[in-house]
Amino acid sequence: MLRLIHTADWHLGQSFHGQERHEEHRAFLTWLLDTLVSRRADALLVAGDLFDVVNPSLRAQELLYDFIVEAHARLPRLDIVLIAGNHDSGNRIELPAPLMRRLRTHALGRVTWTEAGELDAERLLVPLADAEGETRAWCLALPFLRPAEVTGRGLEGEDDDPGNAYVAGISRVHERLIDAARSRREPGQALVAMSHAHLRGAAVSEDSERPIVIGGEESLSASLFPQDIAYVALGHLHRAQGVGEDRIRYSGSPLPLDFSEVDYPHQVVEATLEGERLASLEALPVPRPVAMHRLGPAPLDAVLAELEAVEDDPALPRERWPWLEARVELEAPIPDLRARIESALEGRALRLLRLERRLPRVESDTAPAGIDLEELGPRRLFERTWQARWGSPPDDGVMADFDRLLQDVLDDDGEASA
Repeated sequence: MLRLIHTADWHLGQSFHGQERHEEHRAFLTWLLDTLVSRRADALLVAGDLFDVVNPSLRAQELLYDFIVEAHARLPRLDIVLIAGNHDSGNRIELPAPLMRRLRTHALGRVTWTEAGELDAERLLVPLADAEGETRAWCLALPFLRPAEVTGRGLEGEDDDPGNAYVAGISRVHERLIDAARSRREPGQALVAMSHAHLRGAAVSEDSERPIVIGGEESLSASLFPQDIAYVALGHLHRAQGVGEDRIRYSGSPLPLDFSEVDYPHQVVEATLEGERLASLEALPVPRPVAMHRLGPAPLDAVLAELEAVEDDPALPRERWPWLEARVELEAPIPDLRARIESALEGRALRLLRLERRLPRVESDTAPAGIDLEELGPRRLFERTWQARWGSPPDDGVMADFDRLLQDVLDDDGEASA
């Protein structure tokens, strides 16, 4: 028997509307370590997007490497397999690979090719051992593939759509890696595929997922993974979900990466293998170290009432105060909107991260004619824009504010050119 923990999309170092999330990620990694120990895991699979950007901060890198060292200290026989995602630099992920292998950690950031132009599949096959040290499965660890890595390498077939050579190429890479794994494994050993990709038919997050290449056109078919692949550990999509079959799964991100993900079931997945087959799956919910609340969309009074009902604990350290997003529906502009919400937050252990103003649609029967901006001037342009947005002209107070701002800009330009 082999017990795997599958996770992905950590996005260490994420800047959340300008705020760092190191404490949240540290809390998750502490929980994950304890879970690996309590579940007596044999392997940990991290399916890409370890970092949020290709050049992560030193603190973000420390979180990853401290986790690996501590995991090896507590579970010396644990195999860890990491692949790069589309947010990661493959070269950066692989840079410390020789050192990490001494900690039973395999970091795969890119694919390589032989002089004959063949995929070097051997380096992407990682043996997974049980508590007695016996190899019970092979992990097909395929990092995110950028177009330059797969196009122009003879991977396209005659019947492929010439306009989508990337999809054809990435599909062929999967197929060749699966063929190599089949020839390598012995009877009784399972095959586990790990990939950072967008599978067709999977649910995409509302706001936070960066298109891998060209929107939905880069999506792959789940049929790439034949039935002799016992489990497919996927990364990239932040919503935990199966794709067609239970054995093909996105673990989802362990933390909400945007307010649109507040209600997702954030989790890691425990997969148990017996022989060559998948015996069981269990979703392990990840505790949320910092609460997140979406207020609205509603008129200001209703949003303020929701805010009043949000629970907070002044005893919490500031880095654990809940995050807030307020979505306010407006029928007319409220110049001091942020000030009014922040006033309601005084003395509360809450942090307002995002304020969204939802403006009414103003229907226009005629398309705007061409405008000569130089002839119109900034003041008249502002009046026309306000009229188009709100359906009525700006009042004297608004225009007085605009005039002061315009004068400040003109004064700054004059000082810069003096």
